[in-house]
Amino acid sequence: MTVVEERPAPAAAPPPKPAHRLWALLRNSWRQLTSMRTALVLLFLLAVAAIPGSVFPQHAVDEQRVTEYYQAHPSLAPWLERLGGFEVYGSPWFASIYLLLFTSLIGCVVPRLRDHVRALRQSVPDAPKRFDRLPLSSPDFASGETPAEAAARVAGVLRRRRFRTKVREHDDGSFSVSAEKGYLKEAGNLLFHFALLAVLIGVGFGHWYGWHGNRILVAGADQGFCDSLAQYDDSTLGPRVDAADLPDFCLKLTDFRASYETTGQPKMFAATVAVTEGDGPAKTRTFTVNKPLRLHGAGVHLIGHGYAVSLRYTDRYGVSQTKVVPFLPIDGMFTSEGVAQFPDVNIDPKTDKRDPTLQVGFEGRYLPTVGTDGSATSAYPAENSPALFLTAYRGDLGLDVGTPGSVYALDQGQIATGDLKNVSGARPHELKIGDSWTLDDGTKLEFLGTRPYATLSIRYDPTQTLVLAGAALGLCGLMLSLAGKRRRVWFRALPASPEASGGTLLTAGGLPRTDYPGFADEFTQLVKAAEEGTP
Repeated sequence: MTVVEERPAPAAAPPPKPAHRLWALLRNSWRQLTSMRTALVLLFLLAVAAIPGSVFPQHAVDEQRVTEYYQAHPSLAPWLERLGGFEVYGSPWFASIYLLLFTSLIGCVVPRLRDHVRALRQSVPDAPKRFDRLPLSSPDFASGETPAEAAARVAGVLRRRRFRTKVREHDDGSFSVSAEKGYLKEAGNLLFHFALLAVLIGVGFGHWYGWHGNRILVAGADQGFCDSLAQYDDSTLGPRVDAADLPDFCLKLTDFRASYETTGQPKMFAATVAVTEGDGPAKTRTFTVNKPLRLHGAGVHLIGHGYAVSLRYTDRYGVSQTKVVPFLPIDGMFTSEGVAQFPDVNIDPKTDKRDPTLQVGFEGRYLPTVGTDGSATSAYPAENSPALFLTAYRGDLGLDVGTPGSVYALDQGQIATGDLKNVSGARPHELKIGDSWTLDDGTKLEFLGTRPYATLSIRYDPTQTLVLAGAALGLCGLMLSLAGKRRRVWFRALPASPEASGGTLLTAGGLPRTDYPGFADEFTQLVKAAEEGTP
């Protein structure tokens, strides 16, 4: 009778500790984040996330357009505001993608840089035993040199062709020559990714510590501009910039020159300004579209120009006011539209009180050159035959309620409600320079002339040089990465048999490390150069 001894069942393996599971989760998540595939996905997401910034108006670019969007889409705009649609590049979700991409690139590039440096410091691997298993190999060919001399000569041929070489002696008396080329491919790849990191760093710090503002500067000593936040038409300061950090300078537009082709295409724009920096003397500087004015702590860029209309209005009590109003171009021939508002007129001298229903506004077009076809557009951008076409409105301009509005158009809501009425008739009134226009209540408007104005973009970007250098290095790295071809070549020098009257037998093999269609021709040339002893 056979006795079967019962053995206890093996104890189950203890479950992994929570700390180990957490560590494994963190390690796998880090590997996934720092993979090249994840970096490409994040780069694509960053491009997609930037699309709303060009579709919807942004607070930092044009506050007026955001207000208009609220008026046009009263139900959608609040939801977009909550989602950061009007401040895309400063929203948490955009910053999250930006930071994840930055982290992914660092985690991806730094280990590759370490491996690349290690590969550069290591010697080229020794020749394999069988060259016939390589993609390319050559038949044996004889040389009258000793194996050592043949190996040294072949190594010299390869070095002159910029191969990294290593000559090794073996126990059987043979010599092998190992050569490798194409390290610039990986170096270019790494350079491209480090340049991308530099661009990301530059954009980030430039957003934090940079600022910009736009200003329409009309020519004339009475139209000066100093670098203070209140004097900009619109401005944006970085999160780490305060209004007190703006540089101290003042500008006055003393001259503006523009020339055009016969077709109306612009040839040259040049603005001349009187610049005062700090307590220093005024200096005359001229700058153009492609040559900005460089000041300490700021750059002044010329981005446009136009004509400012000078108007003098005399109210019913004989009090005159003069305003110089920029009219904005709406086409390439500088057909310009604008508005002149006179809210502080018709004040009763007896009571010193203003009647808000007697405010006056003029809206219309300025044509630098009136065409012969009778159209309401200019025929040429220069002032060859200028004319001003205005429509007069009287009533409440809507400026006293404190609601933001455009300074280049009348409040259409006031016109729609009848608080602002057309008092000039159905057709705009035409004025030449020097003409006057008497309205129905005896008040008078005079067209005194025009002045040129320049649209200036004043900005400071502390990391502009870093971004430019990163872009240039990234382009160089991309070219090296695409042009570089990694490949290895080996030669073996064996002592010939005594029957062959001494000498050396040479054989070669080649291995392309990357896709390189021209490697077969290069290998054939290397073998031929080694056989003939030519460089």
